[in-house]
Amino acid sequence: MNLKELARLLDLSQTTVSRALNGYPEVNEATRQRVLAAVKTTGYRPNRAAQRLATGKAGSIGLVMPTGTGDGTDLHFAEFLSGLGESAEIRDVQLVIDPSRVGNEVAAFQRLAASGTVDALSLSYVRSSDPRIEVLKSLKLPFLVHGRHVGSEPDYPFMDIDNKGAFRDAARLLMQLGHRYIALLNGPAELSFAVCRREGAFEALADHGVALEERLCQHSAMTEENGYRGMMRFLDMQEPPTAVLCSSIVLALGATRAIHQSGLQIGRDISIIAHDDVFPYLKPENFSTPLTTTTSSIRAAGARIAERLIDEVAGRKGMPQQEIWKADLIVRASTGPVPARRRRGTKRHIEAAE
Repeated sequence: MNLKELARLLDLSQTTVSRALNGYPEVNEATRQRVLAAVKTTGYRPNRAAQRLATGKAGSIGLVMPTGTGDGTDLHFAEFLSGLGESAEIRDVQLVIDPSRVGNEVAAFQRLAASGTVDALSLSYVRSSDPRIEVLKSLKLPFLVHGRHVGSEPDYPFMDIDNKGAFRDAARLLMQLGHRYIALLNGPAELSFAVCRREGAFEALADHGVALEERLCQHSAMTEENGYRGMMRFLDMQEPPTAVLCSSIVLALGATRAIHQSGLQIGRDISIIAHDDVFPYLKPENFSTPLTTTTSSIRAAGARIAERLIDEVAGRKGMPQQEIWKADLIVRASTGPVPARRRRGTKRHIEAAE
């Protein structure tokens, strides 16, 4: 199947089919969808070299995959990449992934932009103060950031979830249940989402005159083992927390292992709320005690970022420059009232904080 045969099959001109495939805005959406459906049915693939000569576009999105610290090789990045790839595949756009150690990513983005092999760039794992964003603004290529700077108004295109609001809501639920001694298993301290989640929990506790103690906060890569080790450390304290917030369902998996190993019951002896990125293979409702979660799909975020970048490269207007998705709070059995035997100790904790 070549372009000429595909055009004859659809009773369209070759020019119209080519423009539909390359996202030109003058092709109406109904025609574009008809062409894309025929491409999927017939297995047609355009000649990339000819396409590039005709349009000046590479037909690719570039991104840098951080390596060396575990930040860029975890389940979360894989799920994000799945969403990005699914959306790109539907639109017949390729991904160009440049692995780079943390600290060398600026050079990797510059290398991608100079290569001429990508039409747009995507940045993930935003840090609280991130020099890569200023570099992207200087490269003259469309780009989109998954996340935001902390502490300043963003002047660049981004897509993010309301991390602060999500953990503020989660901590408020725990406060309503009587919990005052709350721990936090968080992501790496330098990443902006982790900063925002900590701020959200801090604000909710501060509204009730309660401190979020540093010894009850762990910042680490979001692995099952780190969740287990952090939870064991909390449970070994003279006065363990009555509730814990987990920045990932993967961390929560390790935390629940530690709790069960200690002979405690989730929802009765200790409460847990986790953030759920909606992994198809790790569902909060399938835990031995179904987990209360703040929920926002990281795969859907990847798909949305690809969609926005592809539309911008094609010149389609009307896409928002900045998006913030609200995370849903879904209450399940892992959250319950503070244990009766801890209420007196909780009162002492509040008095100490005051």
